[in-house]
Amino acid sequence: MSSLLQVSSLTKKYGNFTALNDLNFELESGHITGLLGPNGSGKTTLIKIICGLLQPTKGVVSVNGNPVGVNSKKVISYLPDTTYLGNSSSVKEIINYFCDFYEDFDMQRAYDMLATLGINPNARLRTLSKGTKEKVQLILVMSRRADLYILDEPIAGVDPAARDYILNTIISNYDENASILISTHLISDVENILDEVIFLRQGNIVRHSAVDDIRSNEGKSVDALFREVFKC
Repeated sequence: MSSLLQVSSLTKKYGNFTALNDLNFELESGHITGLLGPNGSGKTTLIKIICGLLQPTKGVVSVNGNPVGVNSKKVISYLPDTTYLGNSSSVKEIINYFCDFYEDFDMQRAYDMLATLGINPNARLRTLSKGTKEKVQLILVMSRRADLYILDEPIAGVDPAARDYILNTIISNYDENASILISTHLISDVENILDEVIFLRQGNIVRHSAVDDIRSNEGKSVDALFREVFKC
């Protein structure tokens, strides 16, 4: 596998507070990586820097060898942890907007996922529950044929019964050479789809390991190791 995301000496400071401290790691193509850590560990800050929404204090981030900018943004599909869709539009209107805006947007894929999740494309956003809106956002993100999907808490707002369905939607709708970086607190729900994990604590990487290595070398699940490292 080739290196898709490269992070070198990445530091982000807000005054005297260090949100990210000299991070160095790479992600390969074709992997699903869990970005895990307690609140305030720096996960969303890291994600926003990769997506070009924040500027680092120091260090370099590149995607497919391109520094963060126009070329990197073309190949990243980002799901934020907050709802950003306007309530007045219908699901169909939003899909048309995304189709016009993103060259790699697959409209048929979007409608297939809507049908699978039982969402009416003619429904107005204001008539949908919070969880259904989040499903629509996820569908929009996964309908792009991107190289890197970055998902910030994609299952936090859905009920437990729908989580497996959502995770199956994620892993069934990305190309095998693409990668997913997924940030979540619901580790036990996602660990079965993860290839590797990055543990963040107070802006520092304290572990970057393959999930299979954790299970074979540590003899425990990712969730159990997380609770041990962070004393949950």
